[in-house]
Amino acid sequence: MRIITGTARGKRLKALEGERVRPTPDRVKEALFNIIQFDLQERRILDLFAGSGQLGLEALSRGAREAVFVDSSRESVNAVEENIVATGFGNKARVVNQSFDSYLPRESERFDIALLDPPYRAGLLQQALPLTAAVMNPGGTIVCEHPSDEELPLSAGDFEKVRSYRYGKILLTVYRHKDVTSL
Repeated sequence: MRIITGTARGKRLKALEGERVRPTPDRVKEALFNIIQFDLQERRILDLFAGSGQLGLEALSRGAREAVFVDSSRESVNAVEENIVATGFGNKARVVNQSFDSYLPRESERFDIALLDPPYRAGLLQQALPLTAAVMNPGGTIVCEHPSDEELPLSAGDFEKVRSYRYGKILLTVYRHKDVTSL
């Protein structure tokens, strides 16, 4: 697992091991960043269910202003912290060791892009989407990674599902604010 492009291009990241861990494959990660590539510069990123932090770190490498990494697992948070040091993004990153449903209702700052990649088939996306929509800027984008056989709602708060992209058994589903129609 590595940073694909940007200022930290080629940096290897620590990956967690075990059956509960499912890092985003490079081809899916590259596709995700192709979808949001023109929206990243100087944006504030939420990497929810951060795991190793690879999505938020990729966003920082590509020009995001700041990333907040949230994960309930202490092991994941340790990996994120190690990967932040390895990539040199300590001044642009904040790590939170909390569950999404504890963190999101208390977050007062808003995000421009949220990247949600929870454990598959646990029903977490359906719970996290409305809470995430509540902490987004009106021009924001929410991108969810999930199994292709999992249906997501058509809307979450003021955000509407605008498109899904299929990569084998993985879907990337994009939500945008109802007032933003382009993708």
